[in-house]
Amino acid sequence: MQPDHIKALLEDVRTGALTVETAQTRLARVMRAAPFEDVGFARIDHHRTLRQGFPEVVFGQGKTPTQIARIAETIVGAGHRLLVTRTDAEAYAAVRNRVPEAVFHDSARIISHVSPDAGELTGQGTILIVSAGTSDQPIADEAAVTAGVMGNRVERVYDVGVAGLHRLLAQRARLEEAQVVIVVAGMDGALASVVGGLVSVPVIAVPTSIGYGASFGGIAALLSMLNSCATGVTVVNIDNGFGAAASASRFNHTSVQAATP
Repeated sequence: MQPDHIKALLEDVRTGALTVETAQTRLARVMRAAPFEDVGFARIDHHRTLRQGFPEVVFGQGKTPTQIARIAETIVGAGHRLLVTRTDAEAYAAVRNRVPEAVFHDSARIISHVSPDAGELTGQGTILIVSAGTSDQPIADEAAVTAGVMGNRVERVYDVGVAGLHRLLAQRARLEEAQVVIVVAGMDGALASVVGGLVSVPVIAVPTSIGYGASFGGIAALLSMLNSCATGVTVVNIDNGFGAAASASRFNHTSVQAATP
């Protein structure tokens, strides 16, 4: 049972369409169900959605295609949304044998599956993904696809790095309309500070490993973002587009929960 199903159940009780006893029986059935499923090499957490609002996400790197496919089948079979990060076409071929409707997002390196009856977007507003250069696009795509699968409206503004600041300023209206902004940048990582100084909403910065030698695989951008003089800039790990999107989704959904009487 998903959180929206529980909400609908309680609404039915409130309106009298369902008795308290019937609702109690259904909820008890959910709580008695196994909180995780042991498939030998992995224990899939089926109660993750109830605790955190989104199912367990599969980190594909280091897992075999067969393992990924088995985990994916279990997650989808339980009625959950599927999100496999840091994966490849070989793993996707294995997943499709078990989950034919799964989708592979090549640039983002993500396999996803969202049931047609999953419902409408549940986020409050728009999550805007802003990237500095074309080389940062794979990480920006990881963030964009993740946020979309998590039920958010997503927009992208790519290749607006500080070397040509007019490109970013031309998107000022979109920046101001966003509920959360994710900034993806390598090299000097300066874009996060610039965006952070322009908007009043949460800004989540993603340093990328893009750059020449002195960028130290993204450490230079990471340190620059951590030392940002712009107020309210949060920083995730190097190349962690997924982590940024997961946090942005929580911000975007918290707004919905706060607005609910």
